[in-house]
Amino acid sequence: MLNYRTGKTAIDLKDYGWRERPHPTGGELGRIVRVYRGECDVATTSGVVRALSDSQRAQSELAPTTGDWVLLTDDRELGVLVKSVLPRKNSLSRRSSSDDGREQVLVSNIDTVMIVHGLDRPLPPGRLERLLVLAWDSGAEVVVVLTKADTDAVRQADSRLLTIRAVSPSTPVLLVGGRQGLKEVSSWIGPGRTAALIGESGAGKSTLVNSLLGENRLATADVRESDSKGRHTTIGREIVHLPDGGLIIDMPGIRAVGLLDSEEALARVFGDIGDLAVGCQYSDCTHESEPGCAVILAIEDGLVDRRRVDRYRSLSEEVMDQRRREVKRSRQVKKDRR
Repeated sequence: MLNYRTGKTAIDLKDYGWRERPHPTGGELGRIVRVYRGECDVATTSGVVRALSDSQRAQSELAPTTGDWVLLTDDRELGVLVKSVLPRKNSLSRRSSSDDGREQVLVSNIDTVMIVHGLDRPLPPGRLERLLVLAWDSGAEVVVVLTKADTDAVRQADSRLLTIRAVSPSTPVLLVGGRQGLKEVSSWIGPGRTAALIGESGAGKSTLVNSLLGENRLATADVRESDSKGRHTTIGREIVHLPDGGLIIDMPGIRAVGLLDSEEALARVFGDIGDLAVGCQYSDCTHESEPGCAVILAIEDGLVDRRRVDRYRSLSEEVMDQRRREVKRSRQVKKDRR
């Protein structure tokens, strides 16, 4: 419906995931659908409006991000401004690639994280484990989507499924290609629910969104035949409203998957090793050379792959290192305040 006061299409915020009542006061409620440098597009009951923001402070907790619910205010000189960011239900975050290792919020207020992987490329278990930890740490539901099932790459489906089952037996897996599997993907989103897509460049994320839309709205690109690698065609994170009422966020391909203090998610992805560790003689066993280590015994008996244990130990150390960084940063902040 067209809002004749603004000339923009009016929006029911329930379609964008708003579930609370009543609306907060102190400004116009809206949800950020895309962030630019210093500006963002916000879906409001009056339509989508462009607002000034502080998004240039990329590492700030207050910097608006795609998916945030915000309150807008109208400034006589500057125009529409983001007045405040409402508390986030959750967020999909990774460790920044900068030296300080701060949290980088990718998107917020999501219901499902879809790990998208093309069947035309290898699926390294270590990368899948990192993506699973990243996804589970958001607190959202997690599903793996294998794309390009309508090509010759579908012959690799069984081997990819074996890798996923070995790493995370309980994680749902969807096979998508052309029109195949789109209903199953849609069932994980639904009216007013938000799904975020993560994966490498060229994995088929934008193609999947276009298939769900029924039109080629997002740019896509071919991958190199030599290694099936793609280049970034998605340059920002944008909420796309689907015909069935669901919301989906296509994101640029993720190269580095730096983990935060994700101990709970790590334990979920490596639950099999955690179960074995209960039988270790020492509660702080590192599963390297300690006597009475149940994990080492399981490796020797062929019950668990040594490489998986090594990856678990490496990721655990990465999480602990990030925790030490956070403690150090917190102490420095307190010191600066004093």
